[in-house]
Amino acid sequence: MARIHIRYCTQCQWLLRSAWYAQELLSTFGEQLTEVALSPSHGGTFEIWCDDTLLWERKRDGGFPDIKTLKRQVRDQIDPAQDLGHIDQ
Repeated sequence: MARIHIRYCTQCQWLLRSAWYAQELLSTFGEQLTEVALSPSHGGTFEIWCDDTLLWERKRDGGFPDIKTLKRQVRDQIDPAQDLGHIDQ
């Protein structure tokens, strides 16, 4: 069971984006996750962690991930053999 942690900038008003990512990840991996946590931050912060692994960082990775990319990254961390259906095609 994995934990997803999304840190987002409140100054940039990225709560809705963060909540949407959380909803998508829970819809796809709900039974495999212990939680999806949203943590307010500042200074343009946007990070997505899976346990202790940083999957995405807005400044490092050049913006925000598309949902297919994010789901593949989460899958690769928690269950590399899982088929994501149309996302994998």
